[in-house]
Amino acid sequence: MAFIVWNPSISVGIDSIDAQHKKLIGLVNDLADAMKDGKSKEVLAKVFGGLVEYTKEHFAFEESLFRQHGYGDKEEHVRQHTELAKQALGLKKDFESGKAAVSMETLKFLNAWLIDHIQGSDKKYAPHLIQKGVR
Repeated sequence: MAFIVWNPSISVGIDSIDAQHKKLIGLVNDLADAMKDGKSKEVLAKVFGGLVEYTKEHFAFEESLFRQHGYGDKEEHVRQHTELAKQALGLKKDFESGKAAVSMETLKFLNAWLIDHIQGSDKKYAPHLIQKGVR
């Protein structure tokens, strides 16, 4: 069973962003599966690295929409993205250096980080972007 299951409460109502959120959830699930299956550190590092890189791409996509469509709370949302990216990169570096393992605590953090951000901050921008025609 998936560690995080997509459900309608996570949707922001914008297909392109929901698709990216589903991919992020899939990457967290891949990391959970690799950990559960006892995969090697190299496999875990590759999956974790993919999650961090895709997170950066996703944040850049959202931020380009904010600029393009004049989202008024852009600065605060970008600040949150910067902080979240820094936390994810820190986890990845700690894992790569051996200071930390991919554990259930790491997965719980990533779950809360992703779902809380989507259901909180991302749902705030959705009405503005939908009104501007973003689908």
